[in-house]
Amino acid sequence: MIGRIAGVILHRAMDHVLIDVRGVGYVVHVSQRTAASLPPVGEAVALYTELLVREDLLQLFGFPTLLEKEWHRLLTTVQGVGAKASMAILGTLGAEGVGRAIALGDWTSVKAAPGVGPKLAQRVVMELKDKAPTVMALGGALSVDVPASEEEVIEPPAARPAPKATTRPSASASATADALSALINLGYGQGEAAAAVAEAAGANDGADAPALIRASLKLLMPKG
Repeated sequence: MIGRIAGVILHRAMDHVLIDVRGVGYVVHVSQRTAASLPPVGEAVALYTELLVREDLLQLFGFPTLLEKEWHRLLTTVQGVGAKASMAILGTLGAEGVGRAIALGDWTSVKAAPGVGPKLAQRVVMELKDKAPTVMALGGALSVDVPASEEEVIEPPAARPAPKATTRPSASASATADALSALINLGYGQGEAAAAVAEAAGANDGADAPALIRASLKLLMPKG
């Protein structure tokens, strides 16, 4: 399994990137959101990857964080969601947005992805809603880059050394994970805690964990 690729960008497109890894070029398919965030041609990049194997096809899909890769893996377990639909959903919402939409049961946000109809969006939310809290709770850990020695990296032999490239951790994913863990430790159920944190994160973009915890607790307070 090819878990991560680090190299120099040779070519960029809206849905894929060509990465030179010590003289060997790899085509890595990415979402439009990821493509837009990549550095210019000639600069170093690192992406976590998922290899799709079929009888007549081998395709690499790339993700900026392990959190996004995990959501891709879960999305493609839903009947009717292939790699293309998963990348469309992630490209529209991002990893944190996917978790937020699923935790809130917001299938209309999922439907906003190109090629995803209402029935498929509803199926995604229904089948993954119970799994969303677990992924959200792991979000901080899944968003931190791992040293090359701990990830499987393609390293074909070549004369020149491979460039160093890292993936930045996602502060919002870490804050969401910490807030969710705190609420669960306070005795709230995973489902209600995840929904509250998702709603608080949507209303407080960029908030740190303490702020998310306070906002989530307000949402969980009895009304009236």
